[in-house]
Amino acid sequence: MTIRNAAGDLRFAQRTLRRAPSFTLAAVSVLALGIGATTAIFTLIDKALLAPLPYREAERIVQMWMTGPDGGGGVTLSVPEIALLRRQEAILQDAAAYDFGGPGINLTGGGDPEQVKGIHVSAAYFRLFGAQAAIGRTFTREEDQPGGGRVAVLSHGLWQQRYGGDPALVGRTISLGHEAYTVVGVLGPDFRPDPPAQIWLPLQADMDSTSQAHYLRAAARLRPGVTLAQANAGLKVATAEFLRAYPLFNQDVVFTAKPIRETTVGEVRAPLWTLFGAVTLVLLIACSTVANLLLARANTRHRELTIRAALGATRGRIVAQLLMESLLLALCGGALGLAIGSAALRVLLTLRPDAIPVTETGLDGRMVAFAIAASAATAVVFGLIPALRSARGGLAASMNAGQRTGAGRSAVRVTSSLVVAQVALAVLLVFGAGLLLRNFAALRSVEPGLDPQGVLTLAMSLEGTRFRDTASVNRMVEDGVERLGRTPGVLAAATTWTLPLEVAFGSSIFIEGRPLPGDSKVHGLVNMRPVSPDYFAVYRIPLRQGRVFTTREAGSVAMISAEAARKYWPDGDALGQRITIDKYMGPDFAAPPREIIGVVGDVRDRGLGRETGAMVYVPQALVPDGMTRIDAGILPLTWVVRTQGDPSQLHAAIRRELRAASGGLAVAQVRTMREVVRASTARSDFQTLLLVLFALAALLLAAAGTYSLMNYSVEERRREIGVRLALGAMPAAVRNMVVRRGLTLAAAGVAIGLAASVAMRRAMGALFFGLGQSGERAADPAMLVASAAVLAAVALAAAYVPARRAAGINPAETLRGE
Repeated sequence: MTIRNAAGDLRFAQRTLRRAPSFTLAAVSVLALGIGATTAIFTLIDKALLAPLPYREAERIVQMWMTGPDGGGGVTLSVPEIALLRRQEAILQDAAAYDFGGPGINLTGGGDPEQVKGIHVSAAYFRLFGAQAAIGRTFTREEDQPGGGRVAVLSHGLWQQRYGGDPALVGRTISLGHEAYTVVGVLGPDFRPDPPAQIWLPLQADMDSTSQAHYLRAAARLRPGVTLAQANAGLKVATAEFLRAYPLFNQDVVFTAKPIRETTVGEVRAPLWTLFGAVTLVLLIACSTVANLLLARANTRHRELTIRAALGATRGRIVAQLLMESLLLALCGGALGLAIGSAALRVLLTLRPDAIPVTETGLDGRMVAFAIAASAATAVVFGLIPALRSARGGLAASMNAGQRTGAGRSAVRVTSSLVVAQVALAVLLVFGAGLLLRNFAALRSVEPGLDPQGVLTLAMSLEGTRFRDTASVNRMVEDGVERLGRTPGVLAAATTWTLPLEVAFGSSIFIEGRPLPGDSKVHGLVNMRPVSPDYFAVYRIPLRQGRVFTTREAGSVAMISAEAARKYWPDGDALGQRITIDKYMGPDFAAPPREIIGVVGDVRDRGLGRETGAMVYVPQALVPDGMTRIDAGILPLTWVVRTQGDPSQLHAAIRRELRAASGGLAVAQVRTMREVVRASTARSDFQTLLLVLFALAALLLAAAGTYSLMNYSVEERRREIGVRLALGAMPAAVRNMVVRRGLTLAAAGVAIGLAASVAMRRAMGALFFGLGQSGERAADPAMLVASAAVLAAVALAAAYVPARRAAGINPAETLRGE
């Protein structure tokens, strides 16, 4: 009987909705917008934060961190630290180390050179992450030892694309940077590495090293039965052992194990959940809008429902029938929303592919399941109140068309509450979008400290044995700079290992002749960047004091940024001072004290959204060999070239000269500095775009809700308005009465929304650059006023059309009951 009733209710709901095509189209469209947007953002969250990682026993894989007393820290470790972690066999297994930047690997021989993504890994890396060889094998433990030979493992994609999937490739040699490497295996097509890579080389780290260069990541699997808390307790003991062996190291740090997902998605977790909260507000506004539409429509169905009750239908059956209509609307909206969400996801990932760690855009079961669940939930949310309201009321009152006022007023109170909620939620979204737009404008107005116009950047991998010392790299750099200097259209050229606005080396500074602060072994922390002499000319970084590097420096020198001068020499006596960089980092960094010869302007080296830091520049030609060897193993050398006009027009000529200078090495990741600047704000720009779109959707939905309420109110009070007009009321007065009612509801919603916005402002100020620049204010009066004004204007526009219709009511027709 229940199934038969449900089937009958479904057929009746289909017929009812077909008879009201305008209402059905409006309701389905509103729901599709809300469900589609929510589904798209949920899919981003699911793929980035919730879906299982594609590794065996991924829930037991942990990333090793070095954390400070405040909980902050870094994920990069030194070889001695990794050696210590490998010994923690009671709590960890399959401990693996790998670099994560990757210098790029030059595929040479057999055609044009090609630079592909490559990283160095220890032998346990493949076992830890479940990377199975499709053909051949992975590295042996012996091959991972210093001097263990030149071997390589290829990705399935590279094997197919470059070598045609030739199974005989395993055991043969390939040319990497003009050096022969034996291919020992090809991984299966399903392995998805993080960081991405196309080729893997053995790390071959000397575990007896004392170098404190932090350039590796370490991960391991918790042993069966070991919890994360137990592992961290054991690592605390290991930290004490390490600090005893290295007493000059920072004594406030501790080794910590964290789930590996925190490393891959840590920076996007809060922004993604913020966007999901915003889009959930959009869905709630959509539900409220449809509920209002249903309540307004129910005004025309009182007689129908009362007749059904008179013929024996119970209140439960009527509610079930109305909920079936709501469910059918929700399912149609969900189906359309799923299509919209899938299309929106593809568009979003096309707009900002680097803003979030998601690459797959296809429709999957989890996305469909969420859309179905969202549809069912929205059916209950927007359908229950209208169904209960419509099924309530007396038979005699409902049969008399002129006696609907009591029930109508009760319904108006419900719809009024929904409109107030809609406006309040819309205020939140508009206020948040306004804050992010201001953040967007603030980032665009930030002075980066350099001139990106006309600068081209190119990455060149120096992996291999040809460039294992500073002198060999410097000879190649000087030759390349000379060649580029003779190229028409090139104004200046230089090299560095790290680009501004992306990354810089973290270092310590020791100042000769100055007492140390407290128990510290150094005077402070700085960022450090090795550069060739024309680096400042390429970026037009202004010289504040002293001079810049020359190609033939007689002694050990350095330059500092204005921020470093202010921080460590507030009296302005930095020139001529002698400093030591990374004094206790080990033999790879051993260098004589450097004399400060110049002070240059500040550059936002860590990104436009971060404050400038203290920077030390050292001549690339005067860094220790060990440091050059480490840099070449983990990063590509970056060429920066200033040109006349559009730098992309000289791309081919620059590549040709650099290939000649390097002996045929490829260059990759060719970008203008303008692109680098844009990339530094990509994530916040992406969030701003989405939140602005959500705010616009909220405004449209709030307008629709206000309009439907005012329209319903006019219909409900049609007889009253006719009497008012018949007794001499002016149409303008009637119009103003309706508009005033709409603005009163909007004002209530705005008040609630502004109060919530004050709390939201505090939370957002910690997440975005431009929002913490106003003295930590709890609110932003100008933005609050603007948000209130926007919603008031929307409410006025939405109420005006029903108000005009009310003013145009014909009193005679109304009083005759027409």
